[in-house]
Amino acid sequence: MQRRNQPTLSDTVPTAMTTTTQPTGASLLIDALLAQGVNTVFCVPGESFLAAIDAMYTHRDAIHLVVCRHEGSAMFMAEAHAKATGRPGICFVTRAPGAAQATIGVHTAHQDATPVILFIGQVGLGFMERAAFQEVDYRRMFGPISKWVAQVDDASRMTEMVSHAFHRATAGRPGPVVLALPEDVLSGVAMAPVLPLRAAQPVCATPSAPTLTQLMRMLDAAERPLLIVGGSGWSAQAVQDLRTFVHASGLPVACSFRRQDLFDNDDPHYVGVLGLGADAGLHRAVMESDLLLLLGARMGEVPSAGYTLIDIPQPQQLLVHALPEAQDLGHVYRPDLAMLATMPELARALADLPLDPALRQRLQPRTHTLRQGFEQFTAIPETRATAEASTPIDLVQTWGLLRAQLPEDVVIANGAGNYTTWAHRYFRYRRFGSQVAPTSGAMGYGLPAAIGAKLAHPQRDVLCLAGDGCFMMSSHELATAVHLALPIVIVVFDNQMYGTIRMHQEKFFPERTHATALHNPDFVALAHAFGAHGLRVNQPAALAEAVLQGFKADRPTLIHVLTDPENISAGAKLSDIRALNRRST
Repeated sequence: MQRRNQPTLSDTVPTAMTTTTQPTGASLLIDALLAQGVNTVFCVPGESFLAAIDAMYTHRDAIHLVVCRHEGSAMFMAEAHAKATGRPGICFVTRAPGAAQATIGVHTAHQDATPVILFIGQVGLGFMERAAFQEVDYRRMFGPISKWVAQVDDASRMTEMVSHAFHRATAGRPGPVVLALPEDVLSGVAMAPVLPLRAAQPVCATPSAPTLTQLMRMLDAAERPLLIVGGSGWSAQAVQDLRTFVHASGLPVACSFRRQDLFDNDDPHYVGVLGLGADAGLHRAVMESDLLLLLGARMGEVPSAGYTLIDIPQPQQLLVHALPEAQDLGHVYRPDLAMLATMPELARALADLPLDPALRQRLQPRTHTLRQGFEQFTAIPETRATAEASTPIDLVQTWGLLRAQLPEDVVIANGAGNYTTWAHRYFRYRRFGSQVAPTSGAMGYGLPAAIGAKLAHPQRDVLCLAGDGCFMMSSHELATAVHLALPIVIVVFDNQMYGTIRMHQEKFFPERTHATALHNPDFVALAHAFGAHGLRVNQPAALAEAVLQGFKADRPTLIHVLTDPENISAGAKLSDIRALNRRST
């Protein structure tokens, strides 16, 4: 009896699609993306979705397929692209290993409320539930950090499932959606008729007239109100409408963590950011307010200073909380007035409120006082502004120069680390869409995010900020940026350690420094090896000039900057932390 040949790994790779007049799952998928207005897709190719790649080849003039070097970076790019465009970011990865590496981007989108759709190649239907090669149950894997996880088991339902994915990603509080695509469904023929697909329309929620009336009553009675803006789902028009309301009311405005671009930081009503290393005076203003207006902001751990500024569940301040998702209202803080609304509709309604001019006159003095506190907290000392530059570089002076010289519409992308505290404190974000940063605190985000933002807005200058530890987590994407000839500028702030972790180590485990030092490569040589421009600077003026020149280059520019490990953050020195520890023991 002749023994049957056993399948090999190569047998699991789908063969080229046969010519047919009937649509396949893959062709329906790409047609659905085109119908949704998708023109950019990020991926790391895999055999599990080769049929989809082949279908994209047919439409290669309509869809720009950006091939990345790591699935986590691909998801970061898609997430940043979504932030920059306001439309769902699209990413394709292969099964198990690729999906696992993409998880960091899914989590970032979940925490940042960013609409993204992750398509994952899956084993064939006939192989499932056998622990097949790289088989994973994605519903269980991604369920806690996604709005919806599903698998397309019938090619005829591909259009329906993609439509569902776009609606779920954008409705209410936006977020990530995951769709698994079995190989044989992608290459299989749709047996049922497939109707044309129209683009998803985001669900809008307008605040009710009674809630707006109550809001005006609360404003009229308040002595120390404060507006805090954050979250996602904003637009340039919504930001302008919010500014109209603020100018009419006289309210002071603070932005939530890494949402500083939602209100012009040069506006006299802007009083600071509730982020890492925030001004203690702004924290006091939150606690002393008699009315808080949280618009889109959830006031999580960072903006609430570890949940210390607002009592849970019943705040001492009167609380107006506006969010686009009903289940989020009252989840942590019990609001005195809950407003279910999407941000553009809310901002439009606020701009149209018939406010009494006396309100502005009454609130303006406190707003002016809080603004003075912000100006003082972010001032560049004259002694530093005129001092001779040296190595390591003076970061306060550096950001003073960048604040004065960077274009108003520059996009600044950064990952996580203490190097960001100087930018968050001293830079003035003046345009909507100019800050692309993860509230999730994901390291390695900056470079992929800068690529995604530049592809979304090629006419805008894009600056990536990275620490030495943060940059090395996605440095491989320099190859992607060089291949695309993107004139982004990457500044690597190098203190030769995981700075944030070192700071906490010094605070809680004094004199036991361990596992936080880094041995770095020659970053300039690394840039040259990838084919990017690379240079090292040690003077603030030279750095500012190099950044501006890099925006005009024909490829990416990496600027290496040595920083002083003693200056562990914009508001702390290692020696001060150690001295405090000695006094407390």
